[in-house]
Amino acid sequence: PPLFRPPHRTMLDLRSDTVTRPTQKMRDAMARAEVGDDVFGDDPTVTRLEETMAKVFGKEAAVFVPSGTMGNLVAVGVHCEVRGSEYICGDLSHIVQYEQGGLATLMGAHPRQLTTNADGTIDVKAIENAIRADDQHFPRTTVVCLENTHNKKGGKVLPLAYVEEVGSLCKKHAIRLHVDGARIWNAAAKLKVAPARCVQAADSVSVCLSKGLGAPVGSVIVGDEAFIAKCRRLRKACGGGMRQAGTLAAAALAAYEEIWPNLAKDHETASDLARRIDALDHYDVRVAPETNIFFVDLNVAAYPELNAKDVVQALRESDIVAIPWVGDSIRVVTHHDIPETAAGEIEEGFRAAATRLTGGR
Repeated sequence: PPLFRPPHRTMLDLRSDTVTRPTQKMRDAMARAEVGDDVFGDDPTVTRLEETMAKVFGKEAAVFVPSGTMGNLVAVGVHCEVRGSEYICGDLSHIVQYEQGGLATLMGAHPRQLTTNADGTIDVKAIENAIRADDQHFPRTTVVCLENTHNKKGGKVLPLAYVEEVGSLCKKHAIRLHVDGARIWNAAAKLKVAPARCVQAADSVSVCLSKGLGAPVGSVIVGDEAFIAKCRRLRKACGGGMRQAGTLAAAALAAYEEIWPNLAKDHETASDLARRIDALDHYDVRVAPETNIFFVDLNVAAYPELNAKDVVQALRESDIVAIPWVGDSIRVVTHHDIPETAAGEIEEGFRAAATRLTGGR
């Protein structure tokens, strides 16, 4: 259910890194933003954001879009501009799991889903075997899509060498590589490299500004100039042409300057929380977090009365918000609104929830 927060209560919201509220620096930047009409190309703050993000990610150009879903829709849609084209992706990728099949519905693009490994990768040999032969019976393979970090695999970071290998394979077969970079900032922070290094082999990237960086709205697509020109045109057809969008772009630029240098702290907070919760008898964190996402399994073998829905409801009594995940598990996501000092409070909240539901066992 929606979270309604009375002003006297401070909720610790672990549902997602999309829940952050703009900092004072972001709000101030929005208030001062110089704006124009971005569809006409004369919003100077949007232009500055696009130029900045293109440089940060080592690409020629960028275009600002309202959401990560639209970023993937437009970018992959351009790669699959001939209807009936096929894109290769993992079966647990956000593009096929959580974007309403938009690429099929709106772009006429066909997904070729391959098994997602535990580390978020797709076997390179499987990708090569899935690239279609030039045969009238088959759709044409035009692009491979990777996700970095990987949401459903608990924020796993794709190794640099792996992305390079997939990029080389794509070049070999004259197809494109797209990276869903919803949490690419987290990947770069974990690897301690510049963001451009993470996507050096990619032809396009959808970069979210409202997750790790905590900006209120938006993503950018980055790529070469000809590709971005096509994306800008398709953005308009998808209803993504915003007018005085400089207010939003200003917040994103402020977020980049303020939050990006300290993003690794979210990973430290996640690691601390995972250790604390795993030490409680009622819970099991099977995979330690690499970045800012981890899953808490309930110890239903010892405590069969526990279920994720009830635990999540009980956590609200301690002003902690989370969401049930697959099976008897709960997803935890850290972000800049979860201070390191809150770890003890969250640990006690999980303890209290289990105690309440098990009658003190």
